[in-house]
Amino acid sequence: MTETAVYAAGGVVWRMVEGKYRVLLIHRTKYRDVTLPKGKVDPGETLAETAVREIREETGIRVALGVPVGVSRYRMPSSRTKIVHYWAAEATDAAVRTSTFVPNKEIAAIEWVGLKKARKHLSYPVDIEILDEFVRLVDEQALPTFPIIALRHAKARAREEWNQEDAARPLSPRGRRQANAIVGPLLAFGVRRIVSSPAERCVRTVVPLSAALAQRVQMSAAISQDAWEEGRSDARSVVGERVRARKPVVLASHGPVLPEIMHELALATGTMRGSYLGSSSALEPAAFSVAHIPVAHPGSGIVAIETHEPQV
Repeated sequence: MTETAVYAAGGVVWRMVEGKYRVLLIHRTKYRDVTLPKGKVDPGETLAETAVREIREETGIRVALGVPVGVSRYRMPSSRTKIVHYWAAEATDAAVRTSTFVPNKEIAAIEWVGLKKARKHLSYPVDIEILDEFVRLVDEQALPTFPIIALRHAKARAREEWNQEDAARPLSPRGRRQANAIVGPLLAFGVRRIVSSPAERCVRTVVPLSAALAQRVQMSAAISQDAWEEGRSDARSVVGERVRARKPVVLASHGPVLPEIMHELALATGTMRGSYLGSSSALEPAAFSVAHIPVAHPGSGIVAIETHEPQV
């Protein structure tokens, strides 16, 4: 992020009504315009967290983020550039039923409309461009998606400072802070399951997430560094099981194992291999890559991969 730009995030919130896509538009009180839900990043917040929070605040609907649908850039009256990141975000029937929205001084109304009507109603060309990308995904039958998240463990104590077995090497103080900091960003993508290498540094990285979800961590030696170094790792079976499940999951593993995980994920989804595999697996401690996969047709390939770096 640059100091001169203002960063924000939001989403194309969507649902199916009688077999047709509907997207949620907001009517703003002050500006008397029609736009997509979005808002500025709060201090210490990631873009993904911002998107979920702003959608909740403006529409009363709790969502998890799906595939990214673009970034808009425009000049503000102050002459600063505003950069807004958007994701597709499905609103479940339960989320709509429990919406807390009431008209207020910022948002006068919210409206579910069809895709063509939304394009006519939006007030700004930059919003229409984002909607057009969403429509492209609809036309390609890429929605909805589910995420498989490859997470590198948080910062661990240095090997030279540790005289016991490597699998027991703990997180450093910074690593413990990172483990807490990544909970919000991971929850933004609707994670519900955790699979981890049994190494202490991996397990401790996802313990705060496990507590937030009230879900136990599933251990898998198949994605451990010990197994990888001994030539007996089996990322294929772990990845294959998660693709078949079609549920949001995080796989917590090690730097040397991540390329194998991403390689197997490409094979399991019929995705063409390319340089993206290297960049999405070359992660620093506590960073993660989110692979968005079509629920209906996982074998049609990964729709998008995005990488998130730790802020601690």
